[in-house]
Amino acid sequence: MPRGRYSLHDPHDHTPLADEHFQCAPGPSGWRYVSRLTGPAGDQRGSVDLALDDLGRPIRLELHAGGWQVRGAAIDGVTWVRTDPTGAHAIEGNVRAHAFTGTSPAFLVATARLLRLTPSSAATRVRLVAFTDPVLAPRTVDQSWALVNSEAHATDNGPLTVDEYQVTALDTGEQHAVHIAGDVVLSAPGVELEDLKSPPSAFD
Repeated sequence: MPRGRYSLHDPHDHTPLADEHFQCAPGPSGWRYVSRLTGPAGDQRGSVDLALDDLGRPIRLELHAGGWQVRGAAIDGVTWVRTDPTGAHAIEGNVRAHAFTGTSPAFLVATARLLRLTPSSAATRVRLVAFTDPVLAPRTVDQSWALVNSEAHATDNGPLTVDEYQVTALDTGEQHAVHIAGDVVLSAPGVELEDLKSPPSAFD
């Protein structure tokens, strides 16, 4: 069960945003990731709880940030309920999309798991609903994912396969690289893996 800490920063000016303390593990029905976020001063910034089924689809998502809450799942595309800080209003949303995304590295692992690309696969288009900080506002985004390299590295615990993805935002054409080993993000824009207590889990 990998556990550790990511540091999150603004990908443009590198302003520190939060530390994400996480643990994740595959299970008989899929994969689960839970984390809590703390600000640079140690204040609580929110939490992430994401569960995928064996096909990589989100069967449960719960996000907390800035007093806002989102609960969602893959139902008729993706469906979610967003609740305001007072708890007085809940707004339901639904989009014909494949999955969710956001600032948490969990969503990068989830998208890679959903697409199951190989180096010989063509670039694959995916539609995602992004929940943007700090108020978890939903926004539909279209991306293209391609697995450009998959390389095994020797470690004390045996070979570790690192997959390099090229992710393209289809609305702007902006491209960036994402490096994932098993169920842990090694590097991505705005994400640095600072601490890892145990090796990544390998998906079947």
